Amino acid sequence: MEGVSANLRDEVLSRAEREHVRFVNLQFTDIVGHVKSVTIPIEQFPDAIEHGKWFDGSSIEGFARIAESDMFLMPDLRTFQIIPWERGENTTARTICWVYNPNGELFSGDPRAVLARVMADAEQMGYIFHAGPEVEFFLFRPDENGRIAPLPHDRAGYFDFSTDLASTVRKEMVNALEEMGIKVETSHHEVADGQHEIDFEYADALTAADNTVTFKYTLKAIAQQHNLYATFMPKPIYGINGSGMHTHQSLFDRNGVNVFADPTDEYGLSATAKHFIAGQLYHAPAMTAVLAPLVNSYKRLVPGYEAPVYISWARVNRSALIRVPRISPGRLKATRVEIRCPDPSCNPYLAFAVMLAAGLDGIRRKLALPEPVEEDLYSFDEDERIRRQIDVLPGSLGAALDELRKDEVVQAALGPHVYERFLEAKTIEWNEYRTYVSPWELDRYLEEY
Repeated sequence: MEGVSANLRDEVLSRAEREHVRFVNLQFTDIVGHVKSVTIPIEQFPDAIEHGKWFDGSSIEGFARIAESDMFLMPDLRTFQIIPWERGENTTARTICWVYNPNGELFSGDPRAVLARVMADAEQMGYIFHAGPEVEFFLFRPDENGRIAPLPHDRAGYFDFSTDLASTVRKEMVNALEEMGIKVETSHHEVADGQHEIDFEYADALTAADNTVTFKYTLKAIAQQHNLYATFMPKPIYGINGSGMHTHQSLFDRNGVNVFADPTDEYGLSATAKHFIAGQLYHAPAMTAVLAPLVNSYKRLVPGYEAPVYISWARVNRSALIRVPRISPGRLKATRVEIRCPDPSCNPYLAFAVMLAAGLDGIRRKLALPEPVEEDLYSFDEDERIRRQIDVLPGSLGAALDELRKDEVVQAALGPHVYERFLEAKTIEWNEYRTYVSPWELDRYLEEY
């Protein structure tokens, strides 16, 4: 959000000239995380860098009403990249933008600005928030009529090799991601037929959110080149695993020291880390509306498919909401905690913002961390869960929205503008779903009753 340095400006414009860039996409996201873009000829780019580019915000989900529609985009030149699949006669670059009001203030409805504001709160407390999402997705092939359908591209399983038909596709995806400035660490086939995961490098949360948005549309573009469709829908097929976005998190101080680490602790966690986890557990019911924001999300968050349902923490227990991954000896900087309920349909800017705000609330209030639960939570009956004081995540989008309405910390993280419009949009979605008569209901009840 700082002013553009002359060196960075000159470097970006020089690169654009060397790469024969003809167009630049000025990108941002709406409140539900959909990428929006305004394309300008390269000749307009220097002026956009200096003065921004005006647009009508009234047609963007959750942005502005008609009476207050004028806004402008300011390119964040640190995000300038050439789009690899748009090289050629009309070589196109992209830069992610900040959204501003006409008075020159950052627009409070811009999800990127929401995350930046919460990260600034953390920095005032001496912390820099890092995140590393693990994004799962499905590759589907079209049906016989060429329509998108939930038809898995392969019949491979977890880490399979010989039956993994998409290994070459994933390599091309990795190449495209790295050309977009994203450093990939691993890629592999996931548990379900047609399901995959590509993990990229840990980074500060703003960079991680930018990378997550870029990741999704890059994979869709490469899949399309192979007549495939990449989807980040949480639960596209009944009866098999859904797609999650497990997110690793840690706090660093200004000297680059991981403040979550304590080698003398049984779990390797400092008091700060434990308060952070306690804050996220406390606010988990309300956060879920943002981390799992679709009606479909709650068909993934059910027992039996590796998705968390119970509000608890542990080390080896993958049914817990928050897990503490083991680290190699001498790698204290890698100490982190993994929250497992987010799915890839979420807006990563808002997701990381509420995750951070919840953790910071735990630190501020020095919330006590409950005992870890290493047993399989799915084997507990209701009496045992009550005895152990293990709460359950909301079971539907409607229930999650009810929890969001009660949680002032999560609301404050979103800010009044985003909270009100997010709640409005998601309430409409929930009401449409609960009044919709599905094919399942017709098959089940029409003749019987």
